[in-house]
Amino acid sequence: MANSNSIEQYRNAFVSYMERKTKVKEPKNLYDPINYILGLGGKRLRPVLTLMTSDLFGGNYSDAMDAALAVEMFHNFSLVHDDIMDDAPLRRGKTTVHEKWDINTGILSGDAMLINSYQFLESYPSDTFKKLTSLFSQTAIEVCEGQQYDVDFESRDDVTIQEYLKMIEYKTAVLVATAMKMGAIIAEASEEDTRAIYDFGKNLGIAFQLQDDYLDAFGDPKTFGKQVGGDIIENKKTFLYLKSLELAEKGKKEGLIHLYSIKPEDSEIKVNTVKSIFVNSGAVEEAKTEIESYTQKAFHALSTINMPEQNKLMLKQFGENLMRRTV
Repeated sequence: MANSNSIEQYRNAFVSYMERKTKVKEPKNLYDPINYILGLGGKRLRPVLTLMTSDLFGGNYSDAMDAALAVEMFHNFSLVHDDIMDDAPLRRGKTTVHEKWDINTGILSGDAMLINSYQFLESYPSDTFKKLTSLFSQTAIEVCEGQQYDVDFESRDDVTIQEYLKMIEYKTAVLVATAMKMGAIIAEASEEDTRAIYDFGKNLGIAFQLQDDYLDAFGDPKTFGKQVGGDIIENKKTFLYLKSLELAEKGKKEGLIHLYSIKPEDSEIKVNTVKSIFVNSGAVEEAKTEIESYTQKAFHALSTINMPEQNKLMLKQFGENLMRRTV
């Protein structure tokens, strides 16, 4: 059964399985970029959740390896294409695929990854395969919808908090939820329990993304993996920005809108000014309240699940650790 230090064990087992399953093949210009992005590391949060959930529901986590691989392959496919759309030079501190090769390679290798991710599910018995595939397809389309909302928001001045929350639910949280639900399906958990674990993952995923928005502005540059203030420099309309527009006094609100319409050479003054508006308007407190609220929703869903209490505790600790992170 799963124990508290097993996150590392799941991760190691998954990485060695992935390395065995993704050998270098011809044509090299199609497969090298795939192995490159898969090899960049990252937290492997989603595949670990698939294995862990399967284990905690009394399944054998090695049976969930192919589903975990499908989730990780899909996640990385979406990153390759997102990086092209954002014209991003770096991913996890290394050159992005389309910069290291070229845009055409990024498009084609991404396509191959998407198709590969479905192929990994073919190892499951037909009724499990059907459940996994329809869940996976629904999620894949929601991730595309979330990405489109994100793109649309860049040119809109009337984005609401509700719309923003829906965007991060689709773009980030549903894949976390699906990673867990797939583990539960493979362990043959009941319909109610697979639904509840999906809700746990989804609410935790939203809390995780809101936390990410917060850390982007207020994280410690030494531990946070990305440039602190990156969202502000990019004029990204995060929860903190939208909430500040709602709460700040007129002058500060106008100042914020102006700052989000420019990209100054020296971004430090802009970042510091915006951060002080975030704090003084009360948006930071609201963000913390919202993160806590989604974390509690996740724990409520967890409390309804039929599994041994010590297993629930492990998921709860996982959630708490995720919310205490500084990276």
